[in-house]
Parts: sequence; C-alpha cells; structure tokens
Amino acid sequence: MRLCKFFFVGCLSLVSLASHAETLHGLYQVLEPVSSQSPDERAQATQRALETLVIRLTGDAKAAQGPGLAEIRKDPQQIISRYGYDAGPPESLQVDFDPVSTDRALRGAGLALWGSNRPSILGWWLNDSTEGSSLVGDGQAIAQPLRRAAQHRGLPLRLPLGDLDEQIVATAPNLESPDATPLRAASERYGADALLAVHAREDGGQWQAKWRLWLGDKSEQGTVQAADTAALADAVLLAVSERLAPRFAVKPGVSSEQLLEVQGMNLERYAALGRLLEPFGGQPLRVDGSRIVYRVNGSADQLRTQLSLAKLQEVPAGEASVPAQQPAVAGVQPTPTEPQAQLRFRW
Repeated sequence: MRLCKFFFVGCLSLVSLASHAETLHGLYQVLEPVSSQSPDERAQATQRALETLVIRLTGDAKAAQGPGLAEIRKDPQQIISRYGYDAGPPESLQVDFDPVSTDRALRGAGLALWGSNRPSILGWWLNDSTEGSSLVGDGQAIAQPLRRAAQHRGLPLRLPLGDLDEQIVATAPNLESPDATPLRAASERYGADALLAVHAREDGGQWQAKWRLWLGDKSEQGTVQAADTAALADAVLLAVSERLAPRFAVKPGVSSEQLLEVQGMNLERYAALGRLLEPFGGQPLRVDGSRIVYRVNGSADQLRTQLSLAKLQEVPAGEASVPAQQPAVAGVQPTPTEPQAQLRFRW
C-alpha cells in the first residue's frame, strides 16, 4: 500500500477512534485578568500571559525566566499574532500567540515542549465548607472555576455528572485514598485517560486541597493552599500540569532518533496516529499491509506513555516480526535489508 493513499484518506478521516486523548484548541491563546485597559496594565498582563503560555507548553514554572527567553521577555510582540479584551467576568486581556514562532523560540531556548494532544482527565472534586459538602458536577455553577483553571493551564478536564450514585462513591476517604478502585469503577462510563481526585476544605477563610492523580500505572499526589476556590483550582491544575509534562514533553537535541512500527493500521487510524506522533517529529517511512514504520525523535518511555493514550499495546520482543530473507542468486546483488524498528506497537 502506498504512503500517499494513507496520507490522503487519513487526512479526510473524521472517524472517532478508541483514543480518549484530546487535541486542545486554543492552546496558544491566554486570558489574563486586568483592572483596566491602560498601556501599563496591558504590558504587565502580557508578561503574565507569556509566563502562563511557557508553563502551559513546558510544565516548567521556571522556564519563562530562563536566559534563553530574555529577548522574548523584552519584546513579547515578536511571537504575538494579536490581542484584545474579553469582557468576562473577570475582564481579561486576551493574547493570541503565534504557534510557529512561539515553538521556534522555545525550542531555540532548549526547552522541552508538550504538544497539543494531551490526556483527558476526569476530575472528582469534593468541596467541604461551612455550608456543607458538595461534589462538583458537570453543568453546575461551581464548576466554572475548575473549567477556567483547566483552560488556563492547558489541561482537558472533564467532570462527572454528580448524580446520587457518584456522590456515594466520591467521599473524602475515597478521594484521599491511594487505592483508586472505587473511583475507577465509577469513571468507566466517561472514558478518560487519567483520574484526578481532589478533596478541598475551607478553614478559617483559607482553602486547602489534597489531590491525587492516576495515569496508567503511575500516580502523583500533592497539597496546595489558596485564598479562594478559583485560586485553589488553578494551583491544583498547575501542579498536575507540572507532574504530567515531563512524561510527554520532548526536548530538542536530547531525544534519540528511533524507528517505530505500528501494527493493525487502517485508513481511519492514520490521522490519529499522526497527531500522537506530532511532538516527536514523526515521519512515515514505509507501509507493509497493515503495518507502518515511522522515524521519530524521543525516548522510549515518552513514546510508550504517548501511545498508551490511544490504547496501543507494545509488542513483546519475542513476537517481533522478522522480514523474510531473499534467497541468494548467483550474479545478483542482494537487496539491502531495511533497518528494523526498535519499538513495536499494535492496536
């Protein structure tokens, strides 16, 4: 099967695949609250927007202040395509950064970048305040701070419906427990890649939250404090972003070049695989039936984590396919053997 056929039909495909990872839209658009539209306020908000974007793309809170971005900090306009104001509430400066020039600047600074294809997160968030306990459900007014924080930090957050059955499961002990079994059972119908459990409590006018995150066979946890629920949501999702980014972000000049083989391909899966491999500079080399081989740049662990978002399974080394050897023919130069993939996965 020729590569061009995969390219053409794959680009046209709109079929939804088994992958739950989401391609974030508006990744390079940042909203920063302002108190006025004065030039000084706009300049300060632009600097904050730049810092927010760099953290969103790298997961590194210190990256924006690094020496490699000194020129960008002096003149952020060189990577900004436009800006305007959003009435809110709250009123905010909306800054649209140019993806191409932004990525070029950050890679030039030697920063690892996290692409737009990110794991979907189902958030179980329980608030305990003087007014009682409440599970934040999809569509509720109290969900808005969480949604704004998720957009601000570049995370595809989903929320449960918050029905009676889910309220019974999402108790404080279950949310703080290292055992995610009860939450996993209740989360199956949402089909998210990761689970986030947050128990937030108000104490003396301040908010504190304990959070746990499960993605694949790895888990993370932490504690944050803030003055209100909006700041608390932002702090939690910032912490989550900082923990997730190293699993996916690719640093220029550090990752090694590898050959990746994916089995069980069809025309519909090509577009989804291309999006997954975009951060690794994936270039298709050859197609053999339902198998396709890509040249990629990235560590084996990062590739495994990224491909797990599409539920691909790694092929054990003992099951690796070996191309048939051509019989030797006198006087005929043998065809060079094609290099074999170091990593193999299948749908």
